[in-house]
Amino acid sequence: MNRDIILGGLIIFSLIACSPTHETRIQTFQRIDTEVKANAQAYATLGEATATIGHRLTGSTNGAQAETYVYEKFRSYGFEDVAYQPFEVEAWSRGDVSLSLDGVTTAVVTLGHAPVVSSVSGQVVDMGNGLALDYLAYPEAVKDKIALVYISILPDSDADLNNLHRSEKTALAIQYGAKGVIIINQVAGGVLLTGTASVTGDMLDIPAVCIGKEDGFALKEKLKEQKVTASIEMTNNSDLINARNVVATLRGSTLPDEIIVLGGHLDSWDLATGAIDNGIGSFAILDIARAFMANGLQPKRTLKFVLFMGEEQGLFGSRYMVDLFNQAGAMDQIKYMFNLDMSGNPKGINAGGRIADMNFFTKLNMELQQIDTAYDGSFSNRSGLHSDHQMFMLEGVPILGVISDLDPSIYGCYHSDCDDFDLVNESHITNTSRFGTMMLFALADADKLPATKMDSETTRQFMIDNNLKEKLMIGGDWRWETE
Repeated sequence: MNRDIILGGLIIFSLIACSPTHETRIQTFQRIDTEVKANAQAYATLGEATATIGHRLTGSTNGAQAETYVYEKFRSYGFEDVAYQPFEVEAWSRGDVSLSLDGVTTAVVTLGHAPVVSSVSGQVVDMGNGLALDYLAYPEAVKDKIALVYISILPDSDADLNNLHRSEKTALAIQYGAKGVIIINQVAGGVLLTGTASVTGDMLDIPAVCIGKEDGFALKEKLKEQKVTASIEMTNNSDLINARNVVATLRGSTLPDEIIVLGGHLDSWDLATGAIDNGIGSFAILDIARAFMANGLQPKRTLKFVLFMGEEQGLFGSRYMVDLFNQAGAMDQIKYMFNLDMSGNPKGINAGGRIADMNFFTKLNMELQQIDTAYDGSFSNRSGLHSDHQMFMLEGVPILGVISDLDPSIYGCYHSDCDDFDLVNESHITNTSRFGTMMLFALADADKLPATKMDSETTRQFMIDNNLKEKLMIGGDWRWETE
């Protein structure tokens, strides 16, 4: 045989033998899918945490135990770069409360950041939905009185009305001179809801409480016929507390200075164990981090898996993290923020920001549908407030989330004493781990990101386009001059 032919054949064989095998993205997704289905830990770790720790209120002993628990889990999954991000903040916790209506005791729960001590009595005034329009129509109606508002939008209201957060409704009541606020829950069966009534996380000057739907609507009917006097008595606590975000970092392979944050809040309110809000989100993040290590995934960009504390009391942990990046002049390094808050059983993608490459999401959804046809590939571009993405979004950072397909009944226990582990569906939280891992890998390993950071003016317009200006102004987070 010709010597040159033999030599050429050996060279070709050598090149083939030494060439790396390149896994396609769909093959990577299939490998992730197999591993997570076999080894998912989100359901088990959430179950263990709710059983051994309980609630995860920021600043409490339970909260500190939860911080340690997830730190140690990150380490056990093989992360070498795991850090606490400690911060100090004044935080609120509940004491005792009572409400009487014309002398009749009514079931009630205190809303967050109500005063340390408060004792007020006054005439109750029905302010409907508690929106700005309700007060503008009767600007003196609640002055030195107690405002009664519905937490959602009343059924007979204009269908085009945009609802406000309970804290924003409280801020409006204070603005118009109310000396107390009673918020009616929307969930049947006497369920009482807690949560902060302060848009800033600062202490309120007036008491704010929640009553059940049935009691609330009975009161509304009574007010049509006669005046009602409410008496609110309460004690609460407000102290400087120490809390810690927990951050696990996986360094990118070729673009290590570009950072993708996958975050969600670890903390919960204290009426139950917070299994849905936000156990299903935060413990899915923990499992997504595990899946990256177990599958040997190292995308181009650096990943930070962040479990925030203090979200419920005022986005304290995410505010602190964003402040740290700004102080270091490194905010431009954060290219995307992927938030999981009460997220589960993903069916699609929600992307917030100015999207330059819609094809990225179209292709990604098609690939995820190949993995499981139960994933329907839906897409939305909506942005809201009151979760940890907010602080990043205000900096112009593009936002990612999932479109969830959870049983609607679980939302009735939002911030309530029934938010416990028995509400958690194992397959749903596993699906969050499966698809969340794939989405995060696709984003962090993309040749070019589908959206880039918005400048200040573009961010401002984006907030206006998403009907967020009024809410940000009420909350003191509108950063631009008003017209």
